[in-house]
Amino acid sequence: MAAGPALASVAARAAESDLSGLKDMTAGVVPIGADERRRRLDRAQALMRTSGIGAVLIEPGSSLVYFTGIRWGRSERAMLAVLPVEGEPCIVSPYFEEPRMRESLAISAEVRVWQEDEDPLKLVAGFLRDRKLAARPVGIEETVRFFVPDMLAHALPAAKIVTANPVVRGCRMIKTVAELALMQRATDITIAAYRWTYPRVEKGMTGRDIGALMDAATTKLGGSPEFSLVLIGEAAAYPHGTQAVHRVGDGEIVLMDCGCTVQGYQSDISRTFVFGRASKDQRTVWEQVHQGQQTALAAARIGVPAGSVDVAIRKLYESFGYGPGYKLPGCSHRTGHGIGLDGHEPVNLVRGETTKLAPGMCFSNEPGIYIPGKFGVRLEDCFHMTEAGPKWFSTPPPSIDQPFG
Repeated sequence: MAAGPALASVAARAAESDLSGLKDMTAGVVPIGADERRRRLDRAQALMRTSGIGAVLIEPGSSLVYFTGIRWGRSERAMLAVLPVEGEPCIVSPYFEEPRMRESLAISAEVRVWQEDEDPLKLVAGFLRDRKLAARPVGIEETVRFFVPDMLAHALPAAKIVTANPVVRGCRMIKTVAELALMQRATDITIAAYRWTYPRVEKGMTGRDIGALMDAATTKLGGSPEFSLVLIGEAAAYPHGTQAVHRVGDGEIVLMDCGCTVQGYQSDISRTFVFGRASKDQRTVWEQVHQGQQTALAAARIGVPAGSVDVAIRKLYESFGYGPGYKLPGCSHRTGHGIGLDGHEPVNLVRGETTKLAPGMCFSNEPGIYIPGKFGVRLEDCFHMTEAGPKWFSTPPPSIDQPFG
């Protein structure tokens, strides 16, 4: 079915005058500052001492941004940060990229550059020798590509290569007040964009059409759109949809999973509603998922294993007749994931995860229910742990008829 004239250009629709009523919500946002980055390095060095690690090696990605501010894409040319157990870090950069690298470098660091015919890991080895750390274990950040520690092993044969998880996860899993504030602002923008988009959903629209409206609103509100997944009808029965194109119709489920970033920190919110009148089955499943979210939140307590939250959901859903476990119909994915600079980051609310919940940890809460061949419902709101227990970034909606509160 071809889209009618009213749907011919979603971009034109998004540019209509009603978008002008949205105002930038990022005024007054405070970026992560130099003092905060110094505290991160202090924390990392304390964890290195506790873990017996002499240095941590990091490639471009969110951990490099977290510790150094450097925003860089990965390529065959190594751009590396070495965090030593004491003293200032070292950045190992391609020679011709140094000026561009320094544009985002946000900490005091020694910089060592390598030419195209040189081995960058020899510079890392030289730095470790100069700092008298060559005989101590080197922690590798968990997303670093294999060739980096492999080349380091050749450049520094006596090096003991270990995981840097106790250090990097130990820092990044616990969000500070400044990080929580950025995540809250990203959440507020996503909710505002949802509220603008919802009444503009029309019969015949595709998921891409609706996503374009959501992205336009998010951008106008000051967020950087990160994703806008919209699943319609049967496509909602599969957590990430299918390749088929579905269009909004009367009585159809619309599942939206959207998020944005503010200063790099992410939101992740899902809402499910029905275009027109909801059926009895749709209402029942929606209410079960709503109860699932509340059950997950109640299970999230300081000191309990993260996996116990997922276990509570499986028990509830099995009492409804779903599953067992991750089988369908039911919830085929974990109850939630960590979130921060990455949309998905350690640790997860998944069965078997033993990491204990602590203040500052942030998670999604999204125990969807999926019925293959029919439809699915997902409600997702993120929360962070406080000394008193979990606290929502966004509040779950009250009913399928009021999907945005």
